[in-house]
Amino acid sequence: MSADAADRIRAEADAIYRAESRRVFATLVRLLGDFNLAEEALHDAFRAALEQWPRDGIPANPRAWLVSAGRFKAIDGIRRRSRFDSMEDVAEQVDAVIDETAPWDSEAIEDDRLRLIFTCCHPSLAPDAQVALTLREVCGLTTEEIAQAFLSAAPTLAQRIVRAKAKIREARIPYQVPEPDELAARLDSVLRVVYLVFNEGYSASSGQSLTRVDLSGEAIRLGRLLIELLPEPEAIGLLALMVLQESRRAARTSPGGELILLSDQDRSTWNRELIAEGSALVTRSLASQRVGPYTLQAAIAAVHADAVSAEATDWDEIAGLYDVLLRVEPTPVVELNRAVAIAMRDGPVAGLALIDAILARGNLQDYHLAHAAHADLCRRSGNTAQARASYKRALALARQEPERRFLERRLAELSD
Repeated sequence: MSADAADRIRAEADAIYRAESRRVFATLVRLLGDFNLAEEALHDAFRAALEQWPRDGIPANPRAWLVSAGRFKAIDGIRRRSRFDSMEDVAEQVDAVIDETAPWDSEAIEDDRLRLIFTCCHPSLAPDAQVALTLREVCGLTTEEIAQAFLSAAPTLAQRIVRAKAKIREARIPYQVPEPDELAARLDSVLRVVYLVFNEGYSASSGQSLTRVDLSGEAIRLGRLLIELLPEPEAIGLLALMVLQESRRAARTSPGGELILLSDQDRSTWNRELIAEGSALVTRSLASQRVGPYTLQAAIAAVHADAVSAEATDWDEIAGLYDVLLRVEPTPVVELNRAVAIAMRDGPVAGLALIDAILARGNLQDYHLAHAAHADLCRRSGNTAQARASYKRALALARQEPERRFLERRLAELSD
């Protein structure tokens, strides 16, 4: 094989790693029964791929090849590390590695990553640990990205993940789908995980790009699997919310990657197929009369999707939905979004009073979007000095480059 062909195969292997590594990891956890062993096997399998594929070519089913290679590498590792143990102990450890050719349990979820999510969301783990562990192990987010999603410190999140993995190992938490009578109780944490994954993909916490299509697409895929498994109203509402937000992806950035606000987006580029799907899902979820926060957020997104222009948006309906959402989920972020909706309905001064109260309580002081919203309302109400100060505070906190460039442009406009 020529050097160019080998380089091309290595590049393809890198692409396969980015696309398949978490799927391979999830299956290896099922086969090996241990997070750390699966992580080691994953990296061993890809190292073997980088050695063999340039010579032998990429196999027809790379994922299956990697799973098989990882399993055999793990068995070899067990034998090497156990060379001073009795042969019976080694045989027992090797026998514990599941044969990947074993038939699937017809009662189980067919997707290994969804199975892994339920394991990470076991009720013996603290709720925040469930979410952090799943984002790290299932989706491959970095500790820093998870910390941004939690509005928390990265070292705190790292310790939380380490403790959660230790708890799973020590408590022998099984890698399996809960029984039907346990599924509903476990669903809340799973939904939260899926939505945080989607948010990281829809609006990346940091980096050069506004979005990460791989993560938002994966969250939607998991959302579809969830409602096949358990078609609860909030699972349906979450999928509705994700596809409605995803429908606007193409309009959110310019060809050069610059951020475009909702009010300035070209609505002709919105994906009408996703909007139709999301609106139908909202109707389906609302019909249950058990309305939760995801369904309410989806209903708000549907109002935006129905508006033919920014000026035609029914802000009264949106503000009313936020009133209900705030009763269901009384968080500072919901309160902030409600304040923005009221500002759009009643004017910037009305919204500013609400945001000032949120910030005065000490809530969201480190949340750049709170300061950006405050700055925008100050700008619209003519308070240029305060707008400039709030934009600077937002810029100091923002970590995503498109958002930083947007805030810098706003500051430059105020200076001019």
